[in-house]
Amino acid sequence: MIAARRAWLAIAAFSLLAALPALLATWPQMADYPAHLARWHVMLNLDASADLQRHYGFTWQWIPNLGADLLVWPLAKLLGLEAAGRVIAVLVPALLAASLLTVDRVLHKRIGIGGLLALVTVWSPSVLMGFVNWGLGLALAFFAFAGWVAWEGKRWRPHAFMLIAPLVWLCHLSAWGVLGVLVFGHEWQRRGFLAAIPRTWPLWPPALLTLLAGSGKGGTSWGDGVLVDKVSNWIMALRDQSAQLDLLTVVLLVGVAAIAWRQGRVDGRIGRAALIFVALSFIMPRHLGGGDFADYRLVPVALACAVLAARWNVPRWVLAAAAVPFVLRLALTTTAWLAGSAQTAQMMAAVDQLPRGVVIAGAKAEDPFAWNQGGSSHVFALATVRRDAVTNSDFAVPGVHALTRIDGGPVDPSQRVLIATGESPDLSTFAPAKGADYLWFVGATAPSALPPGAQVVASGAGWRIARLAKVPPSR
Repeated sequence: MIAARRAWLAIAAFSLLAALPALLATWPQMADYPAHLARWHVMLNLDASADLQRHYGFTWQWIPNLGADLLVWPLAKLLGLEAAGRVIAVLVPALLAASLLTVDRVLHKRIGIGGLLALVTVWSPSVLMGFVNWGLGLALAFFAFAGWVAWEGKRWRPHAFMLIAPLVWLCHLSAWGVLGVLVFGHEWQRRGFLAAIPRTWPLWPPALLTLLAGSGKGGTSWGDGVLVDKVSNWIMALRDQSAQLDLLTVVLLVGVAAIAWRQGRVDGRIGRAALIFVALSFIMPRHLGGGDFADYRLVPVALACAVLAARWNVPRWVLAAAAVPFVLRLALTTTAWLAGSAQTAQMMAAVDQLPRGVVIAGAKAEDPFAWNQGGSSHVFALATVRRDAVTNSDFAVPGVHALTRIDGGPVDPSQRVLIATGESPDLSTFAPAKGADYLWFVGATAPSALPPGAQVVASGAGWRIARLAKVPPSR
């Protein structure tokens, strides 16, 4: 009993630690987070704002990508939208850490080296990019898998999963797929490949929901340079702040999994799922159902499952060493988030002085080949939250997203200005600035030129906001 209590306390402690960047940073630095916050703002306030009504439409869609959207509704009513957003930003890494350690505890009756190593995948690129629905769904999928294992032999388990599977599906379609692979891998190890297929029947009902919801409207695409992309996905599997540390961490996880496999110390109940995820990371398309990186997001899942499958009884000092990569990476992420949050706070102080309902053209200078992409690619959307402004960084593709631009204005990724590191972007003909009231630039190097007549009204390190000259319409 004491050992069990200690294990659950350790899970709680590591979960809290995993959420440290979001707990300390006032403005979460997930790249897509501001766009999510803006969408939720429109969702909650469209009926009451004439400024929003001029530009936005919002149509609820019953789709498997609603985890945070449903959660934010009651949280915003209780705490306010910005506080609700921070709660979700905290929950995603905390629940992911807790779910991974819970799987380790249920499978192996302890928290071992595999669980501690798997923690490095909590702050995966998909979480850093702000895939909050996916993050919540993935955590729920791992918790559900732990339940599947723990409830082995219970007559009510199939009935419970007929309720659990749709909940995971509702959070995110791919998370439901992850749950299916985890359960199938477990049953494959226990009963054989063919016998495992019908054993997963309690997870099947969401397949009908997928057809009814019309998921996949955004189409399917493997993109260009498929093989290069697939290999790059593994090289950048844990891409964050330090290329050297991120690459070494991937090598460490692959090495541990390979050694465990060679020594015959692999728990096939989750090891088989790891192999399937590896295969899927190469087979899956990049774009699926309107979402991006459908393949890339599976690579950290494969790595987590691979190390969770390692069965080693090791001394305590080895356990302590296994937590070092997680702690080191977490320290770098937290430091970067605090710096980014401070810059966002400066920019928001200037945004708060802008007139309500203005049109803002956001321009984010990005080097697509830089290792660290930062978290400000959608920061402009925060003006929607604070000033009911309209920006060009929304996820608003008709037929794919609930949010739409009814005025026909530019949307994501029009805010991206692709340049080489150190290059000064020329914004004199920046297309989204046509008809806008303000230009908001974010980038390490100041623009070489702004649109004609633009006047800078606020600036700081790495950003500036300019009032644009109104050009009379042509006759």
